[in-house]
Amino acid sequence: MFGFLNVYKPSGMTSHDVVAVLRRVSKIKQIGHTGTLDPFAEGVLPVCIGKATRLIEYLNDEKAYIGTVQLGSSTTTYDNEGDKVNTSGKKANPEEIEAALKDFRGEIEQLPPIYSAIKVKGKKLYEYAREGKEVEITPRRVTISKLEIVDFNYETQEVSLLIECSKGTYIRSIANDLGEKLETYGHLTKLTRIKAGDFEIKNAVKLDNLDTIEKIRQNLIYPTEKLHFPVYELTEEEKIKVSNGMPIRACRHFPDSQLILLNFNNKLAAIAKTDKQQLRCEKVFI
Repeated sequence: MFGFLNVYKPSGMTSHDVVAVLRRVSKIKQIGHTGTLDPFAEGVLPVCIGKATRLIEYLNDEKAYIGTVQLGSSTTTYDNEGDKVNTSGKKANPEEIEAALKDFRGEIEQLPPIYSAIKVKGKKLYEYAREGKEVEITPRRVTISKLEIVDFNYETQEVSLLIECSKGTYIRSIANDLGEKLETYGHLTKLTRIKAGDFEIKNAVKLDNLDTIEKIRQNLIYPTEKLHFPVYELTEEEKIKVSNGMPIRACRHFPDSQLILLNFNNKLAAIAKTDKQQLRCEKVFI
């Protein structure tokens, strides 16, 4: 089995839980996911099956979310699973929120939550937090390409945001930092990933609907549908060379350092990179 699944991860499960379920159903060990979702979050989780796990690095990794922020209080984890640490009776209005959001758009430096899996000196941040130890957290540069108010309730001080961002962005940090910017505090209460690269929520399959190997096969997406690189169809002779990891000379021009999908009989045989009209294999699948 070779391909991707667009899985809808339910809240209450980790991304690794989803992979474990699919391994149990399919009896395939070589399964991995792209872009971890926190347990309380739900939505799009791209899953790679079989040799498709070797294609993760080539997938578009931009993300889109709908996140609900509760203003008026902050927590240790920056979401509703942590202990409350600060509260405020101040109420923000839509104009204040919109003005504050301007500072979060574009390329920004973001401090990850202390309760996260990022490693510092070989140890995950949440391990330091659970031990009550302080550790220096280095800001990370991320890009927020879109940040808009979807809904706002003045009375409850709940604001829903549409966020389109680069890989590695913590929506929990946006919730916490927005609250601090508004001087009201804030934490994330709900998070739905609506897009991960080319995988969209409207096409996501619920995990309950992948309970047999036949259903997994029916929903499998062939890799070339999600890999947007030029395609080069191999001859029989070229296919033999590629299967042995040998470079071939392209019979048409490609720019240098261009990634190329090498197909044989319309099936992905390898991914290559151009080098002075030589196609040199990076990953071989036959």
